[in-house]
This record gives sequence, C-alpha cells and structure tokens, in this order.
Amino acid sequence: MHSDIAVRPSGASALPSTAPSATGTDAAGILRFVRALEASPTQEPHGLMVLRHGRVVAQGWWAPYAHGRRHLLYSLSKSFTSAAAGLAVAEGLLRLDDPVLAYFPEVDPETVDPRTRRMLVRHVASMASGHTRDTFDEAFADPDVDPVHAFLRIPPDEEPGSVFAYNQPATYTLGAIVQRVTGGSLLDYLRPRLLDPLGIGPLGWQERPAGRQIAFTGLFAPTDAVARLGQLLLQRGRWGDRQLLPAEWVDAATSVQVGTPRPFGGPGETVDTVADPPASDWQQGYGFQHWMSRHGFRGDGAYGQFCVVLPEHDVVVAVTAQTPDMQETLDLAWQHLLPAFAGPGSPEADEELAAHLAAASVPALALPGSGADWSGRVFGPDGGSCAAQPSLAEVRVGPGWALTLVDRGGDVTAAFDPGSAGWTLTDAGTEVPVATSGGVEPDGRVRVRLAFLEAPHRLELVLDGTAGTFEAHWATEPLRFVTTPLRALATPATLT
Repeated sequence: MHSDIAVRPSGASALPSTAPSATGTDAAGILRFVRALEASPTQEPHGLMVLRHGRVVAQGWWAPYAHGRRHLLYSLSKSFTSAAAGLAVAEGLLRLDDPVLAYFPEVDPETVDPRTRRMLVRHVASMASGHTRDTFDEAFADPDVDPVHAFLRIPPDEEPGSVFAYNQPATYTLGAIVQRVTGGSLLDYLRPRLLDPLGIGPLGWQERPAGRQIAFTGLFAPTDAVARLGQLLLQRGRWGDRQLLPAEWVDAATSVQVGTPRPFGGPGETVDTVADPPASDWQQGYGFQHWMSRHGFRGDGAYGQFCVVLPEHDVVVAVTAQTPDMQETLDLAWQHLLPAFAGPGSPEADEELAAHLAAASVPALALPGSGADWSGRVFGPDGGSCAAQPSLAEVRVGPGWALTLVDRGGDVTAAFDPGSAGWTLTDAGTEVPVATSGGVEPDGRVRVRLAFLEAPHRLELVLDGTAGTFEAHWATEPLRFVTTPLRALATPATLT
C-alpha cells in the first residue's frame, strides 16, 4: 500500500521527512551505499534523495552542488515527456493507436516508406519505431530540415512495434506531437497540470529548433523534482486527494511494452556493460519512456541521473551525479539499499547517516597556491588535447586570477583562488554557475578544475605559463546538444 503525500503549491515547503528507522529502514545500509559511491573511482554523486512511505528518509548534496540547484537530466527528461503524453491522452488530444503521420499532415504519405505509414504513436512512445539503430545523426543532419520530417523519411528496418532500439528521434517526435496538439511547450503544458500541484518550481528545457523543447534530453531540474515525479509514479498518478496522472497511463508507461534483449547503448547513454540479461538493468524491457529494472522501474539519463521506483518497498531513489558507469550505480543500489529496506534500523545509524550527508563534498583538487601574477595573460589552445573542447578558443586571466573562457557561443567567467583548499563558486550574476579548485603543479603549470554546477560535467584546464597555451580535458564529455558551446551547459535562460 502506497502512502499519499499532501498537495503542495509551486515553490512550497519541502517534502515531509522522517528518520529512516521510523519507516523500518536501516540507515546503515543507505550509508554503505553512499560510501560505496564515494569510494568508486568512476562514481561522483552530486545529489541523493531516498523516500519511503511518502517521506524523505535520507537526502544530501555533495558540495559544491546544492539542494535546489537545477541539474541537466539528459535522458531522464524522457520521464517528464512521458507524463506530458499521458496527460494529452487523458484529455483526448492524443491517441496511442493513431498513425504518427496523422499529426504531421504536411508530410505526404507517398514520400515515406510503407512501414513509416504504419508507425503508431505508441511505437515512438516505446522506442519501437521499427528502426534497429539510433537515427539521431540522420534526423538532425540538416539544420534547415525539421528533424521530425527527416526522421519520418528514414525507412524503418523492421515492422513498427516489433523491435526495440534506443532511438532519440522517436522521443523527439512524441514530444513534437504533444507540443503540436497542446499549442505550447512541454513545460507550459505540464506546469498547471503536474508541476505546480507537485510543488516543483521553475525548470528549464533546451529547444531545437527555437520554440520546440527537445523532449528526449535537455531538461534542467533539481533532485527534488525528480523525487516528486518518482513519488507520483509510485502512487500511480495520485497526489494527495488529486489524480494528476491517470493510473492506467502510469501502469502502461511503467510496464514492458517492448523487450530489450540485447546489450546496447544510445548516443552517450552509456551502459558500460555487455553482461548477460539477468545482470543488466538495460535488458529488462521498456515501457513508455521508462525502463524496467531488475527491481522496480526507473527513468535515467546519461552520466548517472536516476529516478528509481521500487513499489515492492514503497521507495523512490533520486540521484544526480557524474559517472560513466551507470550499471555500477544500480549494482551498488541493489547490493546496499535493498537490504536496508528490510530494517530495522536504529537512531544511532540515523544520526551517522545524517551527519555524513550533511558534510558531503566532491573532493577539490588539492595543489599549492600560486604567488605569480598572471593578470592580463591570454592562453591559446595547445593544439592537441583541446580537441576535447573545440569551441574553447582561449583562456584569459584577469586580476585576482579571474578566469574568462572564450567560447564561440559566448564567454564563460569563473572565479579562481589557487590558494584555496576547497571550491570557489561563481554563481550570483552569472548565467553559467561554475565552481573551481586547483593550484600549481611541480612543473609550474597551473591546473584548474571547473565543475559546471548545473550539468554532470567537469573540465580540467592546465595553463602553461612558458608556452602561453592551455590544455583542456573533460572528466565526462558533454553529449550532442550540449557539446558546444560551453554556455549550453547552463540552464536555459527561460525558466518556466
């Protein structure tokens, strides 16, 4: 039986919380999960919320990341697109068994493959368009062609509905249909129907072309918003005394619509596993923009963004992070969290977990400070490593080690204190929140670690004072729509 939590207006108070042991949860197990993430060389948690019986039993953010900070969700955006589609179905604006072409009358059916003519809305909603590959590169190759039109002209390899492929243009097309039938953006449609009742504040969603939110990626939302959506799904669409999403939609969206029988990875949605089906959480089936897991179901996004729902335990786990190995994150959750939900827990374990999370931080780059004055110096690419960030043209050092990253999409500024042992934040008054740490290497070069606080990415710069050049390396390289410019790693300017 699932517990309903009260309806909260937009921007309202936090979700109700309680000690883990009050819900029969062993905080020591949650702490083992947290410590395992922190100990892994491939895991970097940014935010964590665990809800049980409708209450927060654990939450924490690793400085310089913080509660309330929006975070790029990548493909976890699809879970919000799914909710918008479910609402449109409930309002009679969208029908799953309509041909996709019915919503794009400007596309002449005679110009597309017969299988495309048989492609239904439910097929694009479940990644079963009939294509056996991701068609992203083909659909978005020409900026002058509508990506939906381009997608519809790519012949499916198999009959729609018969095969799964993680295919970003399928979700993009679903999102375009919702935006077309509702006459506005996804966030505009979701705001009064879902986001405000859930108490979710302003969110940002990248667009391409202008005016059309991407649907398959590009949503910036805090960990708290992910947790609230997960709780809504756990409660089969009910929030307090209101049925926000039809229970029938939630049931269908979070159950197998198509099998996922083979290892695969979407564009950057790295699975990092070729395990046999029982060992991989990407081979348990796919619903309507949701994955089935070895335990429960989930939405997820590249580099460690998760909304895991465990109905058998009445639990939601929301994670924002930076990791190239998402299967490891889930493996650690199954290893440590599942036993924790068997309880019983203790007040002492509750206190230890709360204290650990309150002090959590991403390790800063510990190097000695620099006494040199490099103010006014300009550094150019070294010609080698900077291929990792081709849009970065130069790095300028201002008074007090103020940094300006000159990007072809616009400058990004960052405060830098080479004498600090922790992180230095550049936040107020800037469009791109950044935190920096670093100092001087033994060879005299200055190393700067830049954490983009609204994205799961960190850039490392090495400034060579002798050569007047810089090196640039990504810890995890941004994907597709956010690869360039650097400014795209920040929440879109328009928040709704």
